[in-house]
Amino acid sequence: MDKYSVLLVDDEEEVIHVIMRKINWEGLGFSVAGHANNGAKALEMVEEFQPDVVMTDIRMPFMDGMELSRRIKAEYPATKILFFTGFDEFEYAKGAVHLEVEEYILKPVNSVELTNVFTKLKIKLDQEISDKRNVEILQKYYMDSLPLLQANFYTSLIEGSILEEEIPGYLSDYQLSFSGPFFCCLVIHTSSSQVPADMNPLLLATSVHRQAKERLEEKWRAKCFSYLGNTIMISQLRTENEVSELTDECDRFCKYAKSIIGAVVTIGIGPVCDSVLALSQSFTGAREAVSYRVIYGAARAINIQEVVPGEILQPGLANDAEISNLFKTIRFGSENEVVQAADQYLKHTSYPNKSLQQHHVDMMELVSTLYRFALNNDISVADFSQDFRKLYSSLFDLEPAEFRKWLIDCSLFFREKLILARNRSNRSFVAKAEEYVRHNYGDEDLSLDRVCEVLGVSNSYFSSVFKKETGNSFIRFLTDYRMEQASQQLIGTNEKSYIIAKNVGYTDPNYFSYVFKRKFGVSPSKYRREHIVGED
Repeated sequence: MDKYSVLLVDDEEEVIHVIMRKINWEGLGFSVAGHANNGAKALEMVEEFQPDVVMTDIRMPFMDGMELSRRIKAEYPATKILFFTGFDEFEYAKGAVHLEVEEYILKPVNSVELTNVFTKLKIKLDQEISDKRNVEILQKYYMDSLPLLQANFYTSLIEGSILEEEIPGYLSDYQLSFSGPFFCCLVIHTSSSQVPADMNPLLLATSVHRQAKERLEEKWRAKCFSYLGNTIMISQLRTENEVSELTDECDRFCKYAKSIIGAVVTIGIGPVCDSVLALSQSFTGAREAVSYRVIYGAARAINIQEVVPGEILQPGLANDAEISNLFKTIRFGSENEVVQAADQYLKHTSYPNKSLQQHHVDMMELVSTLYRFALNNDISVADFSQDFRKLYSSLFDLEPAEFRKWLIDCSLFFREKLILARNRSNRSFVAKAEEYVRHNYGDEDLSLDRVCEVLGVSNSYFSSVFKKETGNSFIRFLTDYRMEQASQQLIGTNEKSYIIAKNVGYTDPNYFSYVFKRKFGVSPSKYRREHIVGED
């Protein structure tokens, strides 16, 4: 079993160093991932390292241990919490049973007691992971999966093979409820190539299926079933805007699955619809969203309405497998792969004994399908419109080599336009976020959640794109911008520090001073003295 990571949190660094020296962490099966001297800094480190255990003091500046624990349990429920505190806070801490704290340890810390605590905690963590990976439990769960009739009904819904008048009867017979009023299809894809050494891929996918049901099914009133090797969830939303929250929760689940059971999970989220009859289109979008992992990375949630906001998601643009593969390669493949896909399509259409008339029909259908693809993806075809007209009027004179060159050129043109469109879209909403910060940095409630709500995107998608485009996290950008504004006000005005702190969005002057010093290396007052003297 791998070592479990521990984050130590106490505003007295001497206490932390004593704990680190007193305990044989490696012998107990743990490693110290880091330490923080306040709750706010600890929360940042929890997000970065996602430790298995957080051992925290109660009374600390900026954010106390109780609030830290509450935030950790809300966002990372699998993380174990240990309190170590003074005698006068012991009863207060024990009253917080809702935080599900593992243990309460009185200061001064006793090495024997601490060793016993972590020995027991190691056993508990081992058992939890063992339960999740236990082959017999997974096999039993696999045999006890959803009833066949319900699974068949869900499958028929996403395939679009149920008539509207049939739905009430199915819901009544199978005792199902689709109260909505909005619906969204999720495709939960578990990689079969990235699997822990001691795990069977099928059992791993089954474990993911079970964990997804436990963590997502109840809150989102979801219907969960297996289809074509993936887990499918039909979630129900109260408003269309809830899809952003659903996306963020799915993204946290992907990280949880990788951390706890070693599964690389990508969740595709389809467009929101207001009818169960439209779930087939939502499923098509969710399945396509999973394919975007080649661009945005696996082990995350991908909302198709965020990555392809302008595309009209329609099933069955072409029934032919080769043309579908060509479109997929245009979206995700290299130039060489696009050429190969185009050749594969042409090879498929050039079968022997085909009439000349049928050959021309195939070519015209291809041209029409490419044209619809361009329109559905908001690609201007002005440069090719003349070619389209000429192509239709000169089918009998067009030689195979000329048609191949045209198809490849057209496909590569589409590929380039899609790449440019994605980059423009990303840069656009990053610029909007930066502009929003410049106009609202003084608002103490300005946060990642607020900006994502304004932009109408999920936290996970926004955070990944913002960091990719700027090289920094949004929180770092916001903090740096506020600090730059504070530094200008310190030099250019006579306002007191607590007024400047409020001007740049900090209600706690002490925390403002802490962040300012972390940025510039000196306190606000010393920064002002140094720069005013320097100007003189």
